[in-house]
Amino acid sequence: MEPEMEDKTLELMNISVMDSQTADRSPKITLIKPTFICPQVSNGPLTGSRKRPSEGNYEKEKDVCIQLFDQWSEADQVEFVEHLISRMCHYQHGHINSYLKPMLQRDFITALPAQGLDHIAENILSFLDARSLCSAELVCKEWQRVISEGMLWKKLIERMVRTDPLWKGLSERHQWEKYLFKNRTTEVPPNSYYRSLYPKIIQDIETIEANWRCGRHNLQRIQCRSENSKGVYCLQYDDEKIISGLRDNSIKIWDKQTLECLKILTGHTGSVLCLQYDERVIVTGSSDSTVRVWDVTSGEVLNTLIHHNEAVLHLRFCNGLMVTCSKDRSIAVWDMASPTDISLRRVLVGHRAAVNVVDFDDKYIVSASGDRTIKVWSTSTCEFVRTLNGHKRGIACLQYRDRLVVSGSSDNTIRLWDIECGACLRVLEGHEELVRCIRFDNKRIVSGAYDGKIKVWDLQAALDPRAPASTLCLRTLVEHSGRVFRLQFDEFQIISSSHDDTILIWDFLNVSTNGQTEGRSPSRTYTYISR
Repeated sequence: MEPEMEDKTLELMNISVMDSQTADRSPKITLIKPTFICPQVSNGPLTGSRKRPSEGNYEKEKDVCIQLFDQWSEADQVEFVEHLISRMCHYQHGHINSYLKPMLQRDFITALPAQGLDHIAENILSFLDARSLCSAELVCKEWQRVISEGMLWKKLIERMVRTDPLWKGLSERHQWEKYLFKNRTTEVPPNSYYRSLYPKIIQDIETIEANWRCGRHNLQRIQCRSENSKGVYCLQYDDEKIISGLRDNSIKIWDKQTLECLKILTGHTGSVLCLQYDERVIVTGSSDSTVRVWDVTSGEVLNTLIHHNEAVLHLRFCNGLMVTCSKDRSIAVWDMASPTDISLRRVLVGHRAAVNVVDFDDKYIVSASGDRTIKVWSTSTCEFVRTLNGHKRGIACLQYRDRLVVSGSSDNTIRLWDIECGACLRVLEGHEELVRCIRFDNKRIVSGAYDGKIKVWDLQAALDPRAPASTLCLRTLVEHSGRVFRLQFDEFQIISSSHDDTILIWDFLNVSTNGQTEGRSPSRTYTYISR
């Protein structure tokens, strides 16, 4: 913009100001309550914002300014307006700001499809939660169209299934997973199907949570009677099978649906005290001091590891590494190149009594012993890191994940620990005898003890130091007639084993409400008699 033109325009403005000043030499201050009007977006003058009559030659001079302004380039216009705004007072800035706000607002969800960018609008709205998505549908018909054609309720459910184990489990059990993760070229229900499905899923989740809190469940019982001894020391399950290790030296594999015994593996000469399996192998530890590796499909023995001098009490394996512990007070760390190629890497010594349980991840190996201590070791170097002290008697069980260690002891208590600093975060009291087994997820701790009881605890409340101790135990489940040796659980069920030679399945999903007493459910019993 030419300097003389800008000066001329500003001069015209200054003349108007001077004229108003000469009209009254004694200036007066008048406070005017501003009225803000949202104008229509246009290229015309600001209308409806002036409440006073025009003074002097304002209208004529305004038209001259506008004519000059329209002749300039966009860059010159911006520069001129910047100069103009810099000369204004704070009140004027506020008035202009309120005028500009509606001009700067854009309904981008409506605007993007008009530019052929529907996918961007869909992607933006796909990050909304259910409540926000409901609100977005009510904004206007165009937003509702974007949500419907973008199948955003389907995408929301898919996101929940990917990130939440409870949603994933429900999708599998209720078989609506077949309508998910399919592209638009295949036959899928309309968006309205997923919109109506979402509240049904929420209702199912609320029902499951209520069943856990109230102890409502259906109970299934497997009788594992053997001729010469009884007791189920360990187990693991998936959707198809339950694999159990028994006091009678055998490993029994059960069909998860029919609860029939599918296979019996024999070879150990002592009780099977611990086991773990994956898609390829079952690894077992026994009171005969050996570790055996079995083919999970055929049941064939693939390897026998002879190292410990006394009973192998617990073992864990993952990603080519296995850790075993024994009554001989030692911990063995193994490299698992293959089921038939397993070599001893290191022996960890430090406990002064039997090492009852081990767990590990990429950072730490954690062990617990009858010497009342939990010891932490480096997974990569196998060097000792620290000891967690607090239990008054020997420790029988623990689980370790992230920074949290949860342990159970023959002092009848459960303790929660921060593994990084070694601090005891909480002591849970309630069991009347030795706490033999313990597992936790993001919501709950489930413990089993020699008092025959299984207790469900609120993990999040237990981690809150303000939560009263009386609120931590959600429910006590009593069905076993003997000591509880082992348990595993997920969002829908607990499966436990006992000295009473039974495996119990506590189902919190498929609960019959007909004539059911809270906390106890009708049970089905399946009996296997060994031959």
